[in-house]
Amino acid sequence: MKKIHYPKEIARSTMYGGVTGVLVGCVGALFQLCIHWIDAGQQAAFNALYDHLFLKCLLAVVLSTTFLVLSLLIVRKLVPETAGSGVQEIEGVLENKRQLNGWRVLPAKFIGGVLSLSSGLVLGREGPTIQMGGAIGQWVKNIFRLDEQHAHILIAAGAGAGLAAAFDAPLAGILFVIEEMRQQFKYSFRSMQTVIIACVVADIFLQMILQSGGYNIRQMMDIDMTTYKAVPLSSLWLFILFGAIFGALGVLFNKYLIRSLNFFARKNNKIFWRWIVVIGVATGLLMVFFPQVVGGGYKVMPEALHGNITLAILIMLFVLRFATTLISYGTGVPGGIFAPMLALGTIFGMFFGTLANFLFPELIPNPQVFAVAGMSALFTATVSAPLTGIVLVVEMTMNYALILPLILTCFSATIAAIFMGGSPIYSTLLSRTLVLAKRKKLYLFGIRK
Repeated sequence: MKKIHYPKEIARSTMYGGVTGVLVGCVGALFQLCIHWIDAGQQAAFNALYDHLFLKCLLAVVLSTTFLVLSLLIVRKLVPETAGSGVQEIEGVLENKRQLNGWRVLPAKFIGGVLSLSSGLVLGREGPTIQMGGAIGQWVKNIFRLDEQHAHILIAAGAGAGLAAAFDAPLAGILFVIEEMRQQFKYSFRSMQTVIIACVVADIFLQMILQSGGYNIRQMMDIDMTTYKAVPLSSLWLFILFGAIFGALGVLFNKYLIRSLNFFARKNNKIFWRWIVVIGVATGLLMVFFPQVVGGGYKVMPEALHGNITLAILIMLFVLRFATTLISYGTGVPGGIFAPMLALGTIFGMFFGTLANFLFPELIPNPQVFAVAGMSALFTATVSAPLTGIVLVVEMTMNYALILPLILTCFSATIAAIFMGGSPIYSTLLSRTLVLAKRKKLYLFGIRK
């Protein structure tokens, strides 16, 4: 029987996880900076054209459409597997149902993601960083010439580190691997150690690089840092009701997200690109006249949390961003849905909280607590990962006193979504991807189905 040298195995796992974390943190920081620089340049140009509305609209439309078209050309012509968030692709690789070519995926996802997120579409940074993290994990496996068992561990570790780098939330990255990839991930002390090291190191290097340039990731994302006191125990039933509402919204979100993808997938090439031009023009105009409706949601979240938006505008903004999120993801450009869901949850949470504060002022002194709970509620109902949602929001907002209402909200949302027949969005997306891949394979072999 071969003797296992546990100290050596632990040292190697630590090294592999550390190398993965360093690379993911560096790539994640550069990804964030590129988006920030382009956004800052756009804002400077818009401000310079403040008195020239037509030129401002023209510039916004040209930039939005150009970035969108270039991003889609990368996806449709070069690397199709970089479409969308990429989380389902990582899960498919871990199930040995999809192939991951890291040398193709990483540059394509990076450039395509920067372009799509700079176009103004309602997308998040976490999808690209998760897939890029998985690709980096495969790189590390190839560099050290490791076996497939190590590839499985390092791809998962890289994906978790990618989430950690997107939100400065290392614990959420660890839980994401445990909770979301529970069916694909092969648990062992060595594998969990690698994931933990990768997520922690990625976050450290992300902060080091950003701080060396005078940046702070929370300031770049405009995340509100206001902390709120614990709510009265007598108000907890409101959070259960609140979560159940989000359970229903999560089921609707998943259903229409797939419909949006199918809508664009069924269009022939000519009609598809006409739609893309229309979306690019509309996004550019919205960036000028109604910027709260577009973008990842990092700018609208603090506005909602500070009570700067009226009730009527809040519900209208929720409906419009719900629609623009579905349309943006449906186009197939690289981009995630975490951040848009956090924004939707914040907006609806503030709406619900304001009503609750009006009806039960003695129970809900701060309506913002529902905005914080809402950030995790829609994510939980859609992804079916309540622990990740809870920890992600707590790490982002530092509202540790709200853990109890967050738990009740998220688990209520999860249970309601299950009772309504909902299924995790990434499992659904993976199933859809596998079906489309099978149809394409049959078509290539001349079998029509």
